[in-house]
Amino acid sequence: MSSKPKPPFQPQPITEPGLEGRMSPKPRYEAGRYRPAGKLDDRVALVTGGDSGIGRAVALMYAREGAHVALVYLEEEEPDARQTVADIQAEGREAITIPGDVTDPEFCRAAVERVVERFGKLDILVNNAAYQKHREGLDDISLEQWEHTFRTNIFGYFYMAKFAVPHMKEGSSIINTGSITGLEGSKGLLDYSSTKGAIHAFTKSLAQNLVERGIRVNCVAPGPVWTPLNPAELQGDEIECFGADTPLGRPAQPEEIAPAYVYFASNADSSYVSGHVLPILGGDTTSG
Repeated sequence: MSSKPKPPFQPQPITEPGLEGRMSPKPRYEAGRYRPAGKLDDRVALVTGGDSGIGRAVALMYAREGAHVALVYLEEEEPDARQTVADIQAEGREAITIPGDVTDPEFCRAAVERVVERFGKLDILVNNAAYQKHREGLDDISLEQWEHTFRTNIFGYFYMAKFAVPHMKEGSSIINTGSITGLEGSKGLLDYSSTKGAIHAFTKSLAQNLVERGIRVNCVAPGPVWTPLNPAELQGDEIECFGADTPLGRPAQPEEIAPAYVYFASNADSSYVSGHVLPILGGDTTSG
């Protein structure tokens, strides 16, 4: 644990949506100590926001467990996506890239159809794409920002699930990315934390809706994680001290979050688990 990067962090030379390849220190996603066990052999996963951050770590870990992976990401994140594809291919699994915007329902439909056309099935959907922008107060949040945050963070999750579920069979899984902000709120992330709370409720409701079809739905709700999301829009003290207020005194690395997504995707591990929101909070024992 002590070897992980800790605050203080230097300002990062990235802007939204942020390229992981330009960060320093770079997020750790390789998970060199992880030992795969073939838990996802020959399964097919679609990961939104799969180019970098948590999505990249999840995609790579899924490949190590035997899955083929489709990555959805914004076009401007192509350099990160290329690296993720190379990492997946190095594990002997296939990766396809589907650049586009999850706020567009027709793109989401087309993304799912492309996965099914290429692989003949879809077993795992990871809804992970996200947008955030810190603002001081209610008056600082424009109507446009409010709508964009909701369209990315919860509308996009709904669109992907709506178009994926008809192709998913019994034993399939949907894993959503929530947040501690959706459990406890966040003064400076009013719109973002509101969408994360909606994701938690969406997870529980969709789990109930799909239980008779044998499709499990769960959610991972991390605390601070060292990904491009925050450094791309925070500077000064906010990024210098990022994650310092956790009991472990640092943000998580993506490789520390990704095993939870393997757990939820694996029927060997979590066949009796659905509708669960799992907080991963760096030693904090309260979450709402």
